[in-house]
Amino acid sequence: MPYMHNTIAVIFDFDDTLAPDSTTGFLNYMGLPDLKKFWKTDVDSLLNAGWDPTPAYLYQMIQVSQTKQTKTPITKEKFVEWGRQLPLHEGVTQIFDKLRATVNETNPQCQIEFYLISSGIGDILRETSIAKEFKHIWASEFHYENTGQISFPKKVVSFTDKTRYLFHIQKGIYGPTSINKPFEVNKKLKPEQIRIPFSNMIFVGDGYTDIPCFSLIKNSGGVAIAVFDKNHVEKWSHAYQFVHDSRVSNLNSANYKADSDLAIFLSMALKKMSYDFLINKGIYQG
Repeated sequence: MPYMHNTIAVIFDFDDTLAPDSTTGFLNYMGLPDLKKFWKTDVDSLLNAGWDPTPAYLYQMIQVSQTKQTKTPITKEKFVEWGRQLPLHEGVTQIFDKLRATVNETNPQCQIEFYLISSGIGDILRETSIAKEFKHIWASEFHYENTGQISFPKKVVSFTDKTRYLFHIQKGIYGPTSINKPFEVNKKLKPEQIRIPFSNMIFVGDGYTDIPCFSLIKNSGGVAIAVFDKNHVEKWSHAYQFVHDSRVSNLNSANYKADSDLAIFLSMALKKMSYDFLINKGIYQG
């Protein structure tokens, strides 16, 4: 007899998925004079030297702050300021209530939870207007000097690091009590102890750092959705490649308005999962 799992997790990336790139926006907010140089010269020089992308950009942000290239040093307070005003993609602020309503109307016995897994900066993301929608947010973090300036990467979230947090969701390991227990996620659970199976997960992302999550979720029976920003034509080919390689279930523009293809597809996926739970219990016969 199959185990009954009636919770659905919708997991989002952030940058270029729910909003324009938050780090680029922050550096512009801080008055960095040459954003192109930051990414194409400073960060790329580290990538060419063998660095991973996420620690490379975090390190270069520290250099920017220490060499006084911005109007003021980069501090947590500045991250907070930017997080509270950064723009979001169309319809993002409304999509959470819409998806909750979809699940409730389809199967009131089902629960839906939202999570955020991002290579972006946690102290920015936790201040956004939608932060309250997420049961937990995992993102990259800085250590701060006594002066308040960023001084060292405290947490790096990139590529397969993101899949680690899918296992946190699967096993129900999140919140303040899990912060100082990094190895708890490796604990083996019996099937009946799993809180949310991967087949009950929907992952929405846009970039190469999301590929491991796309693959894990899709290959485990869940739904992987790639989105692209219609304002960044140069990234469209990357997004299409996910479809070509069968890494995702669907590809849509990052528009979350109620009548958008993305919002409709998300609703359809949630309805299917909700109906499946009824079928497994023998309540819904089709």
